[in-house]
Amino acid sequence: MNTKEQNTVTLCQPIEGPGDAKFSTVEVLRPTVGSLRGLQLAMVQLQDVNAMVKLLPRVTKPALSPDQVEELDPVDFAALANRVSLFFMTPSQLASVQTMN
Repeated sequence: MNTKEQNTVTLCQPIEGPGDAKFSTVEVLRPTVGSLRGLQLAMVQLQDVNAMVKLLPRVTKPALSPDQVEELDPVDFAALANRVSLFFMTPSQLASVQTMN
């Protein structure tokens, strides 16, 4: 499995895109320090809803708008937030999580 596939979340509820388009997968990109600007890192790591509403539009492809993030099904929001959290783990922590699955 390549990195793009690992970072792609399949949504339970498709999101409406431009026009009549709908999409059901979202790629989560590794946050940069710039994308974290204005956020409290601890709140991002705790998956605080307000922090994620600000961060997800900066690190998703296609880029979700804040309104789209707020309209996500809770299951989809949690899946995206969980994917973001994995970027803050060391390689050994990540390996431990992956062996648990």
